[in-house]
Amino acid sequence: MNELLAEFLRGYTATNEWSAIMPEIMLALLALGLLVSEMFLPKAQHHLIPRIAIWGQVLIGVYAFSCIGGCLTSSGSFFSGMILQTDVSQMMRPFFLLSSILVCYLGRIYLSQQSLAKTEFYHLVLIISAAMMLLVQSSNFVMLFVALETVTVAFYVLVGYCRTSPFSLEGGLKYLILGSLSSAILLFGIVLLYGVAGNPQLPGASPDSLNFQSLQAFIALNQFTGGNLLVNVGAILVVAGICFKIGAVPFQIWVPDVYQGAPTPVTAFLAVASKAAGFIVLLVLVQGPFLALNELLVPVLSFIAAATILFGNIAAVTQRNLKRLMGLSGIAHAGYLLIGVVAVMRGVEWAVYAVIFYLVTYLLASFAVFGVMAITAKADDANQQLDDYANYSRKQPFLSGVLTLGLGSLAGIPPLGGFIAKLFLFVAAYQAGLYGLIAIAILGVVISIYYYFGWIRECYFGVPTSEIVEDTCGQSTVADRTLLGALVAGTVLVGVLPAVLPIIP
Repeated sequence: MNELLAEFLRGYTATNEWSAIMPEIMLALLALGLLVSEMFLPKAQHHLIPRIAIWGQVLIGVYAFSCIGGCLTSSGSFFSGMILQTDVSQMMRPFFLLSSILVCYLGRIYLSQQSLAKTEFYHLVLIISAAMMLLVQSSNFVMLFVALETVTVAFYVLVGYCRTSPFSLEGGLKYLILGSLSSAILLFGIVLLYGVAGNPQLPGASPDSLNFQSLQAFIALNQFTGGNLLVNVGAILVVAGICFKIGAVPFQIWVPDVYQGAPTPVTAFLAVASKAAGFIVLLVLVQGPFLALNELLVPVLSFIAAATILFGNIAAVTQRNLKRLMGLSGIAHAGYLLIGVVAVMRGVEWAVYAVIFYLVTYLLASFAVFGVMAITAKADDANQQLDDYANYSRKQPFLSGVLTLGLGSLAGIPPLGGFIAKLFLFVAAYQAGLYGLIAIAILGVVISIYYYFGWIRECYFGVPTSEIVEDTCGQSTVADRTLLGALVAGTVLVGVLPAVLPIIP
């Protein structure tokens, strides 16, 4: 008996390749190291902790890209099918690492204006980054759910991190309640799929039905033999749980309140990295276990995409609070990205890379905008209003330029990166025959130009009140201007020369 157990354990652990997930392990160790550093460093040296977090991640990135590490060039299945590394997952790992570095930098700016715990903030950001990197490599629903909940629970804390702000506490509570509901919906869908696919009375049933490859084979076989109602319901529930994470209609109700209440760096993290992780997981599902359910899911996701674009853009038109505006515009961007997902499901395989390209340009533009907001914000950054930027260019011409280019890219103005990203998605949608979605997306872009350029107009031509003139505009450092300049330079570069990003095959 002992020999059989030992043989089973050896077979189960034969594919445990720890070097394949070394960047994630190093991030977790760095996160723990920050807590240890706070304990042993003198209080006068605690200002070094943000630098340790930022430069530690930079070194991890260098290691991951180096020939010695080779962690971002490996591929294959590891840990008994829990982890599957593909070209897409390997592209997204540096994406999340870069997002984490930028969030830590914005966190340094934000926390300098607050009397809040600092080390724990960076610790949670690193844990979330590592969990997202594992999430996009998941090939089993157990791994997916554990990684996803690690991300979500840490975000519960970060959203309500500013305990002195009622907006932050309210946002944290709403995110906790609605996030728990979405997790329950997702888990219920997983349980239905596991129960049906593990039923030995059905053809293709497997005891390992939580594995994506086994589930894909089971669903394909049963769809061929007439389909299964519980499979369809389970898949819809799983997609609904993912749609909450990306802020798609009708699961977007939490976005404006949470984006307003969360600290600005956390808002940026939610807007960029969390959304990106949700879309990559959705792509993995529709190309893997749910591949045979295209006839069911294409109409559903097409309707969600159209409704998301229209809701996000129309609701943002009258919005004066800037963090809520960015949240509503982020909903619209989720709709554009869903068009790419639907195009993939309609057989346009290269649309996967169009989605990734869009996410990269969205990262560059969004962090540029949120960087300006973090520098400009006063102690209560939840109440940034459009009027606060009236004639902003007179005091901060550089930051106004950064804001203009960032918003222009988000609006899809040529020759910025956002324009090329939208163009790629529209071409993919055209090849997939999604003409109605293209028309709705173009309408959404036209609407978005109104509110994005309303912000720009306020910066250059707004008439400030005397009170706003006195209170507006934080001071940017050389490092701040260098980082923001690099972000907008990247936005322009990928718009003029898209080939600099080795994404489109």
